[in-house]
Amino acid sequence: MRFPRIGVAVIVVRDGQVLVGRRLGGTQGHNTWQFPGGHLEFGESIAACAVREVAEETGLDVTVTGVGPFTNDFFEAAGKHYVTLFVLATAQVGSPRVLEPEKCAEWRWCSWDAIPEPRFLSVQHLLEQGFRPPGVV
Repeated sequence: MRFPRIGVAVIVVRDGQVLVGRRLGGTQGHNTWQFPGGHLEFGESIAACAVREVAEETGLDVTVTGVGPFTNDFFEAAGKHYVTLFVLATAQVGSPRVLEPEKCAEWRWCSWDAIPEPRFLSVQHLLEQGFRPPGVV
């Protein structure tokens, strides 16, 4: 029997904008835009996962401000199923860097309504829910 994996996506907010990155490689979501994040590790809290993943991918030090909604994402072509938990965070200082160039081409700040397309499946599902984090433009 197969089970879904748990993903944690971090909506990093600064000056009313959110941080998004363009995915590379892999079988799912190549060239789509996503939030920083990754897999929840065994025994890890959701907040700790969010802080760790953002640091590993961007070098930013974030403060978790809340846990948002979740999405149920089935990647048919790859045969993968994820439940993605969205975490809200702020980054007061620093510029995001591409620390995993095999996974991400670039990071950029954008307004919530201007998240580029194509969007990673979980991001698309989140937007379809009508979710809007507090403090974004």
